[in-house]
Amino acid sequence: MVFAVDFDGTLSFGKWPECGPANEGLIDFLNKRRQLGDRIILWTCREGENLDLAVEWCQNKGLEFDAVNDNLPDVIEKYGGNSRKVSCDFYIDDRAVSSCVYKLLEA
Repeated sequence: MVFAVDFDGTLSFGKWPECGPANEGLIDFLNKRRQLGDRIILWTCREGENLDLAVEWCQNKGLEFDAVNDNLPDVIEKYGGNSRKVSCDFYIDDRAVSSCVYKLLEA
C-alpha cells in the first residue's frame, strides 16, 4: 500500500513553520507499515527551506519517505505522466474528509 501523509497538523502538531511536537503514534504506525513493505509519500504544502526542515525533522524521528510532494516513479511510468495529484491508497491529513462524511456537514 501507499500512504500519502501531510506534515503540519498531522505528523507535527506544532504551529507552522515550527516542527513538533511529534505525532508519535502516527510516526510509529508509518514506520511499521514501511517495514512491512508499504511506501510513504510526504504530501505537504511546505516548500524550499521549510520543506527541508520538515523532511530532516522526520528523518531524525526515523521516518523516511519514498517520495516528497511527488508521485512514486512506478506510478509515473504506469500512467505515462506525473499529475499534480499524488496517487496513493490512503491520504492521512488533518483536513481530510471521507467521501461519505461530507453528508454530516449538510444543513
